[in-house]
Amino acid sequence: MEKIYIKNMVCNRCVKAVEQILEQQQIPYQCVKLGEVSLPQLLSVEEILNLKDSLERDGFQLLDDQRAQLIEKIKNTIVKLIHQQEKVLMPLKISVLLEERTGVSYTYLSSLFSETEGITVEKYLIAQRIERAKELLTYEEMSLGQIAYQLGYSSTAHLSAQFKKVSGMTPSSFKRLTMADRKPLDEI
Repeated sequence: MEKIYIKNMVCNRCVKAVEQILEQQQIPYQCVKLGEVSLPQLLSVEEILNLKDSLERDGFQLLDDQRAQLIEKIKNTIVKLIHQQEKVLMPLKISVLLEERTGVSYTYLSSLFSETEGITVEKYLIAQRIERAKELLTYEEMSLGQIAYQLGYSSTAHLSAQFKKVSGMTPSSFKRLTMADRKPLDEI
């Protein structure tokens, strides 16, 4: 089995879009996940070039560099954890989770991520948590306390303080402005 890695896959719609591209290119695949496609066989050079062009037209990027693949795996693990509420205990340390998912030491992952992305893994995680909090606040289905609990914060005060630090406003101020400050996941 062969695996290829794709950048900018951040949601289930992205998975569906990549599946459509593979089907249009008549490339057989076994499984498509965030950032990763399992193929039953190696692709020819021509197939890779065609796939690369099709992916880029839809805002994706074929990754062939191992370092870029690790960065994408880190991002996808965090996005899945925060936005799709993967069944992992939120209090689990992100360092432990990333080491388990990548098989690489967190020290190396953290250094690589900071060097490549210009932001620490922890700050990326916080940004994702705040964007998820914004989304949940917009739905107005949960209290701030429930949102804090769901996102693994120790208290509502901790979420509120981090929310203000990252977004420049309190959660209640954000609620009044509704979706004015929302960002697409791939721009975080």
